[in-house]
Amino acid sequence: MDAQIFDMNDIDIAWCPGCGNFPILKILKQTLARLQIEPKDLVFVSGIGQAAKIPHYFKTNVFNGLHGRALPAATAIKASNPALTVIAESGDGDMYGEGGNHFIHTIRRNPDITNIVHNNMVYGLTKGQASPTSQKGFVTPVQVNGVFLEPFNPLAVAIALDAGFVARAFSGDIEQTTDILEKAIKFRGYALVDVFQPCVSFNKLNTNQWFKEHSYYLEDHDPSDRQKAFKKATETDKLPLGVFYTSPPKPPFEENLGLYREESTALHEREPDIEKLRALLGTFRTLI
Repeated sequence: MDAQIFDMNDIDIAWCPGCGNFPILKILKQTLARLQIEPKDLVFVSGIGQAAKIPHYFKTNVFNGLHGRALPAATAIKASNPALTVIAESGDGDMYGEGGNHFIHTIRRNPDITNIVHNNMVYGLTKGQASPTSQKGFVTPVQVNGVFLEPFNPLAVAIALDAGFVARAFSGDIEQTTDILEKAIKFRGYALVDVFQPCVSFNKLNTNQWFKEHSYYLEDHDPSDRQKAFKKATETDKLPLGVFYTSPPKPPFEENLGLYREESTALHEREPDIEKLRALLGTFRTLI
């Protein structure tokens, strides 16, 4: 499949020249084309932020929700139509800050969705405040004396909660990131891919060069070893890239609901049972 099938022609892209979102957009189109996923069978869900604009630049189905609220919508969409490929995509502020509670409980629910987080360690849309993943000492117009909080570690949290698939990538490495995203989208269950990407306008510390110098790829690593994966996720001198952890197979959220145990028809395609609805409404009348 040609990746151009996802192109939106003659549109303005709001990102700054050199933004790490551009290669991620390219990588995603290449990955989806490689997997032969048709635009009609794909849904992108996002919140608010520069990274959350990426679905606007795809010719496919899109749900753009409130700040930090992409994951509940993505979970519901997948439960309503399990045949869809559902990707929840936003930045580190949207997913780990405003959406931190949803991030935790989506991991626990284990819907069959891919959660891609653009991690530039800063709030880019609102002009450069520290984000949950900003490094200690990072100086911003708001944190004028430098960040003193411990950075949020999404990979360690995900592994601690036994997430299905946990990985980290770098937007500057096209082939490696494409391979990681392909594995994540094919995974059956919740899959997290935290993607390092530079914000060229508001983060002069964590640049392309910084990410290259402060990261390395996992080698001879067994992703089924949860304890080793957790240890790797807590490394700070150099930050590992690759697939950290894959859990033993477990049924995704939508199957645990029981909606599809006896009938495979997507929920949105089913005819309502009027008599059951009347009976349900009747029970509320008796309570008044």
